[in-house]
Amino acid sequence: MTTSTAVPQDPIVHVCRIHKRFGSLKILNGVSLSVGRGEVVCVLGPSGSGKSTLLRCINHLEKVDEGLVVVGDHTVGYEESGGVLRELSERRVCKQRTAVGMVFQRFNLFSHMTVLENIVEAPVRVHRRKRSDVEQEALALLRRVGLEDKKDCYPEQISGGQQQRVAIARTLAMKPDVVLFDEPTSALDPELVGEVLSVMKDLARDGLTMIVVTHEIGFAREVADRVVFMDGGVVVEQGTPADVLDRPREERTKAFLSHVLH
Repeated sequence: MTTSTAVPQDPIVHVCRIHKRFGSLKILNGVSLSVGRGEVVCVLGPSGSGKSTLLRCINHLEKVDEGLVVVGDHTVGYEESGGVLRELSERRVCKQRTAVGMVFQRFNLFSHMTVLENIVEAPVRVHRRKRSDVEQEALALLRRVGLEDKKDCYPEQISGGQQQRVAIARTLAMKPDVVLFDEPTSALDPELVGEVLSVMKDLARDGLTMIVVTHEIGFAREVADRVVFMDGGVVVEQGTPADVLDRPREERTKAFLSHVLH
């Protein structure tokens, strides 16, 4: 397998030989991955390959069974004391998690809150910031995703694509160091996919560090600095989009691409 784990310049995320099981089912089997600040990494692979679980381990929504995840200067979910790793309290994990934003397949907006309120809520509650300051930043984020005119709407009043763009703005409002996208267009009708990918392309151009689990091969080809192909809970192959998508070396990668591209 082509499992190079070369450390990029100015790395911000280190996934170090992590394992994850659910009962007797092994989902991740010694995965290592480093992501540089400002880098866009797209993770491809068949269903059940461990892609989404990898993201959930990076922000400690799932605890790893073995290995470590480091974001910035912090070991995610743990602290070292006397040479021993000790698990953090849930409160401290939540505080640590604010450095890692996540955009899910489902938008998870609060249905009883307006678009603007959805974005403002977390920075005010978690960071205890002044609401008027956060509202100004939220309006700027809505302009950025093309939805300032929807600020007073409720989620049910806007389309799925618009809801996902609000979810992206809500994540950015927390000013994370890295944003994880878990198949952000898979729940959308085909005609709405483009508007979400367009926002993500703009974020990539602006230098946001992004790890994107996606089936959108065209997006990966255009935007990714690096493409990672996973299968069976391991990184099978990684490299530039041209290397992995046009000149894959591994048979599993070739088989996957032949299936999704034809």
